[in-house]
Amino acid sequence: MTATLPADTRRAPVETDGPAPVLDVVVPVYNEETDLGPSVRELHRHLSRRFPYRFRITIADNASTDRTWSIAEGLAGELAEVTAVRLEQKGRGRALHSVWLASDAKVLAYMDVDLSTDLAALSPLVASLISGHSDVAIGSRLARGARVVRGAKREIISRCYNLLLRGTLSVRFSDAQCGFKAIRADVARELLPHVADTGWFFDTELLVLAQRAGARIHEVPVDWVDDPDSRVDIVSTAIADLRGIARLARALATGTVPIGRLRDQLNRAPAPVNAPGVPGGLVRQLVRFAAVGVASTLAYLLLFVLLRGGFGPQAANFVALAVTAVANTAANRRLTFGVRGAAGAGRHHLEGMLVFLLGLGLTSGSLALLHSATSPSQPIELIVLVLANLTATVLRFLLLRGWVFNPRRNRSENK
Repeated sequence: MTATLPADTRRAPVETDGPAPVLDVVVPVYNEETDLGPSVRELHRHLSRRFPYRFRITIADNASTDRTWSIAEGLAGELAEVTAVRLEQKGRGRALHSVWLASDAKVLAYMDVDLSTDLAALSPLVASLISGHSDVAIGSRLARGARVVRGAKREIISRCYNLLLRGTLSVRFSDAQCGFKAIRADVARELLPHVADTGWFFDTELLVLAQRAGARIHEVPVDWVDDPDSRVDIVSTAIADLRGIARLARALATGTVPIGRLRDQLNRAPAPVNAPGVPGGLVRQLVRFAAVGVASTLAYLLLFVLLRGGFGPQAANFVALAVTAVANTAANRRLTFGVRGAAGAGRHHLEGMLVFLLGLGLTSGSLALLHSATSPSQPIELIVLVLANLTATVLRFLLLRGWVFNPRRNRSENK
């Protein structure tokens, strides 16, 4: 039997024959009187030659104080597919939010005015959105196949930022800040009202919400050459990004952002697995179980060391295992197996304690055998306990997955 997606969860292809443009490329600018004219003409030339559907280029002037706005108006008068919008407040996120929501195009994109990203990547960027395969598309300087020319300082900052996002917000996309992105208009209308940032963190916040809501994010490796005249203030941007990460993490943790409702609105529920013998989400469950297990083991060893002097090895082992077992079951219930709400919680913890007794038997038995054979030092005790815990961990995962949190049992309890 082949596993297939229900027809109503597939994204329909974009209608390309109507009067509205298929693609609207927004170029946000602030005091870019030097680059604006040549860059927009180059972009217009590229789209006219390479893009087979109707398009629009929208210059979004973020309260420039030089000749940028007059040049934008001149380009709009010169080129039929170019329009210009003036905003009286700065902020790239503010500009994209305003222009994208007002656009009648089916696919919305933006790119930096310096054209650091090779325009050859533009068609692959939007193709997956037009076809209905993906919801959001991003150019990535960190994906395999990308060719990037930039200094070591920016390279390190970019990689560290994306590692930080992976560690704090569990993102799966590789490059949050490349100024080369596109989104389907129907998806943008659902996500943008929940994006709070008006500056440089806008991109990251939009992508995180898209990922959490189940949207498919398509990555295109790009050729990218650093602009030495970039106006980005790295220090202030980094501080703003850190604040944005903290705010967004707090909003996600407290449920301020209605992720469940967004997932329903985007109709991007996880694909059901109908193939016999193929367990759903095994790899992700293993990764999360391992992370919970590492944290539990460290907490267990710390408690054991602190308690051993006053209680002895067996009593310290019992107390340390009991305390961490309760926390381990709760964490795995929520994070590894995705069980929420009070239904079945009592049974889960009771059966979790039975699984705990298995771990207790393995570790206590290992300690008893060790002490019957020799008088071990504390490091030897810890090594034996770690090995016993590893064995218990494998058995615990199998029991939690196949018994305690078995999806069939949980579904029957929620009926």
